Amino acid sequence: MEIKLSNILSVPAKVYETDVELEQEVMSFHGYDYSVVSKTPVHLRLTNLGNQKLRIEAEVTLELAIPCDRCLEDVVHRFEIQLNRSLNVSEDEGNQDLDDVNYIKECHLDVDMLVYEEVSVRLPMKNLCSEDCKGICPVCGGNRNVTECGCDDKVPDPRMADVLSIFDDYFKESSPPKQ
Repeated sequence: MEIKLSNILSVPAKVYETDVELEQEVMSFHGYDYSVVSKTPVHLRLTNLGNQKLRIEAEVTLELAIPCDRCLEDVVHRFEIQLNRSLNVSEDEGNQDLDDVNYIKECHLDVDMLVYEEVSVRLPMKNLCSEDCKGICPVCGGNRNVTECGCDDKVPDPRMADVLSIFDDYFKESSPPKQ
């Protein structure tokens, strides 16, 4: 949802407060889509500070289902965002505040983009369902946390292929002839 800022900036010391429903059901980061499991409305408070300066205060809680980095099972992460930011929203050339944000365009505040940017900086670097997650089997692809598949997962290092071939040749020469 977009909020028109010109009505707020035209009245000195105006305070605009509202609750806005997030429209996003899926958030995409780095080429992956994450489902929004639950979300609260964004409580938004915009204050005209004068001289084309605006204070943005926002509160929202949402949960995303993010796959575990080892076993690929979804892990629900809760994001409780509280934002208090002052920006110069004048459209002067070289305004560093507007150059650094993607959620204000042509005197409109994109609430979904504001929340998206805040979630993107809070994403976990490594996402695990548990510290002792066993991951998936490299042979059959089964989840090792659920069942033991019994596959031989001793995959030889491809960089050692030439060295291992020496031993293969040795064992072929030293084995007794078949009758």
